Amino acid sequence: MSKEKLRVIPLGGLGEIGKNMMLLEYEDDIMAVDAGVMFPDEEMLGVDLVIPDMAYLREKMEKFRGIAVTHGHEDHIGALPYVLGEFNVPVFASRLTNGLIKVKLRETRGLKDAAIQEIRPGERVRLGKFDVEFFRVCHSIPDAMGVAIRTPVGTVIHTGDFKFDHTPVDGRASDLAKLASFGSEGVALLMSDSTYAEVQGFTPSEKIVGETLMRVIGAAEGRVIVTTFASLISRVQQIAEAAIKHNRRLALVGRSMVENVQMALKLGYLKFPEGILARIDEVESLPPNRVVIITTGAQGEPTSALVRMANGDHREVSIRQGDTVVMSATPIPGNETLVHKTIDNLLRLGAKVITDKADTVHVHGHAAQEELKAMISLTKPRHFVPIHGEFRHLVAHAAIAKSLGVHEKNTFLMEDGDVLELSHEHGHRNGRVQAGPIYVDGLARWETSSVVLRDRRMLSKDGVVVVFLVVDSRTSRPVRQPEIVSYGFHEENEGQLIAEAKELIMETLNHNMGQVEIPFVQTKVKETLSQFFFKSTKRRPMIIPVAMGL
Repeated sequence: MSKEKLRVIPLGGLGEIGKNMMLLEYEDDIMAVDAGVMFPDEEMLGVDLVIPDMAYLREKMEKFRGIAVTHGHEDHIGALPYVLGEFNVPVFASRLTNGLIKVKLRETRGLKDAAIQEIRPGERVRLGKFDVEFFRVCHSIPDAMGVAIRTPVGTVIHTGDFKFDHTPVDGRASDLAKLASFGSEGVALLMSDSTYAEVQGFTPSEKIVGETLMRVIGAAEGRVIVTTFASLISRVQQIAEAAIKHNRRLALVGRSMVENVQMALKLGYLKFPEGILARIDEVESLPPNRVVIITTGAQGEPTSALVRMANGDHREVSIRQGDTVVMSATPIPGNETLVHKTIDNLLRLGAKVITDKADTVHVHGHAAQEELKAMISLTKPRHFVPIHGEFRHLVAHAAIAKSLGVHEKNTFLMEDGDVLELSHEHGHRNGRVQAGPIYVDGLARWETSSVVLRDRRMLSKDGVVVVFLVVDSRTSRPVRQPEIVSYGFHEENEGQLIAEAKELIMETLNHNMGQVEIPFVQTKVKETLSQFFFKSTKRRPMIIPVAMGL
């Protein structure tokens, strides 16, 4: 029996919501499950996306065998353009997920021909020493799957995002029999979705949402504008069925929504009758009670279609008195403020807004406590790692496992970068790898310690002060009084404050320092003004001295 150990290394998704990526390593082979993004919060100024840190994979590039993808949501596939831009490895995904990935990769130069291989539930692939079998689970998107990975130390199950919906929109329920068979064979490690581990009971079925949308669209007197995730294909089908029932035409707004719907129609995951889809300029000429618009912007993203509508600057759709806007999504943690601001702006423009708090226009795609218990009971794992969630979710899920008899010493609360080593009999933690977030801003990527983000935070909080200074090259004394310009720093009594700052610079530099380098003069000015401004205002603006010698 080999003494080598299986290493389980999360690069994202543990201790946070998003950028899910899990590595499994055994001897000379590494595989990944998912490669997702996380959307920035308000503190990440100017950041477009947050992706997992690939430093560990770069060190062991020759071992990387491939990526198994559980489903097509951004927090599971969004980082693939960045991963595949560095690593030439195959990606295995279901048919719909494959389509969503290809839509995404079309936007990235050089990745149109990446090796994305379609896989079906029940099929197996070999990635080095890993025998990977995919099994069907329900989520809020069709074609979601979990993976059972047979390794030299036993079977590892990664559930992906899941819930046990017995009446899913596509009619394909989670494969409970397959999960039970894994449990009978023996499961060394279960890694299970923890997002809703604090929620008691069961997650409601997607069928309820369809019934609510049918009622809401039927009762609306004017246009109905429904916002949801562009990847939530099953929700789009429900909206379309309600539009058909109530004799309304359907229009799509938002580039990602249009591209995903076109792809899903082509693959047969959406089924619309001829003539229901209309261009947005066509529906403008229809009576309001004949129109349904599906749009992006459910998370209040500043550049999304719904936010532009709410701000009154969308080129094609203006919110009117009598419109009904349905928010068919739950805000991702951290996005609540943006979503609430969007709702406020919609209400100001005269729209009626329906959220999941007012009616069942959305149900989440994650298992609640009773379903999490069922997953553990079916698979009977020796070891357990709660995944996908903030730390409180992981703790709640660990408590559930303990209540079902999983021994506390076999349950591991891990965060990004932690390393779990498993043998045939035992599991233990063994150090950490680099796994901090990587911030994507346009074409640039920064680590947590980036001075760019630090400077942006400082500028947004306390503003900037620029000092223009001419000094004598021989004595380093000012030739004339400096010029000071400030932005976003101070308003009240600014004239007096700036005048005092100028005098302080003159006083500081009029001491005979002798001939010194210009950078030394600039440092001296910066230190002096930093102390002065904090003492005077309790604020620390960014100070930029620009000195030149004569």
